[in-house]
Amino acid sequence: MRKRLAMLRVEHRDLDAAIDALTAAGSQDQLQIARLKKRKLALKDQIAMLEDYLVPDIIA
Repeated sequence: MRKRLAMLRVEHRDLDAAIDALTAAGSQDQLQIARLKKRKLALKDQIAMLEDYLVPDIIA
């Protein structure tokens, strides 16, 4: 699971870089940017879910 979490974080970071590059280049393909952002948000949700599973809340 930790390996999967690391892979998701790398993919999330790569998507962030791709979005920044497209935006900085003045890309007119807003649909592609929107799809990348949607995928990035989905990855963020998956990362949060795995982190919650690996580090459960402990009430002391």
